[in-house]
Amino acid sequence: MRSANAEAILKRLDWQVVRRLDGMLQGDYRSLFFGHGLDLAEVREYQPHDDVRYMDWNVTARMGEPYVRQYMEDREITAWLLLDLSGSIDFGTALVRKRDLVCDFAAVIARLLTRHGNRVGALLFSGHVDEVVPAKGGQVQALRLIHLLARPDRRSTPGATNLGEVLEQAAKTLRRRSLVFVVSDFISAPGWEQALSRLARRNEVVAVWVRDPREEEIPDIGPVVLEDAETGEQLYVETQDRRFRDRFRALVDERRRHIERTFARHGLDVLALTTEGDMVRDLGRFALLRRQSRQRQGAGYGRAAAGAAL
Repeated sequence: MRSANAEAILKRLDWQVVRRLDGMLQGDYRSLFFGHGLDLAEVREYQPHDDVRYMDWNVTARMGEPYVRQYMEDREITAWLLLDLSGSIDFGTALVRKRDLVCDFAAVIARLLTRHGNRVGALLFSGHVDEVVPAKGGQVQALRLIHLLARPDRRSTPGATNLGEVLEQAAKTLRRRSLVFVVSDFISAPGWEQALSRLARRNEVVAVWVRDPREEEIPDIGPVVLEDAETGEQLYVETQDRRFRDRFRALVDERRRHIERTFARHGLDVLALTTEGDMVRDLGRFALLRRQSRQRQGAGYGRAAAGAAL
């Protein structure tokens, strides 16, 4: 990371990201963090601007006044960060690596959640799960997580990332329904899609897709030896061969479409972060899309309820 001191990193992100997000979202972090259908806490009277999807029509009919269901999400969030620290995450431009994005995003989310009284835990993984950080609250937890990520002696486990195994272990680790951020480039051994489906059944899962545009194309630079960052396997290629570059581009496009289809199939919200992007802008756009999605779904529930009443 660009700084090895946890407090210095947190201070930098407070100025560069958190304060700008505060101004952009005006405190409306529900757009970032709150989803639908966590543990039911109680039923209460309807208040202006409540989400109509949570109307309890049975109680409303009995009481003669509108009532809504209040879920545990309205009180406290337990969030888990599944953080990819594998060899492929070390790829990046001269100024920013994908690893920097993973660490900065984790620090920002931990800071935002813990300062509002919520708890954050993490699974750090490379080839397999390397470390589990139990969910806790408070700024100390945010600093602890940043320290673990910025530790200069941290090394990736050799071998290809087994994201499916990581997701399976996460599903076993989470004792209660949680908000889960899977922060990865999703470069993994095949077969992780079913594990993602099982994790998403009991939790609200957000896919944070970390990318660098430069890894998705091969420039014409003559003969080179490419090395797999995770397995160490090497391959001699002739980049002047246009057919080779076209095949590489086609494989990249097919992989991207496969990942996008997987996310869409399981109804996941996706936050795309790139080494050439602006995290504040990307988070702001993500919050806007989530807010619009909730409003559309709320309107749909309202129309369905009105139709049932008629």
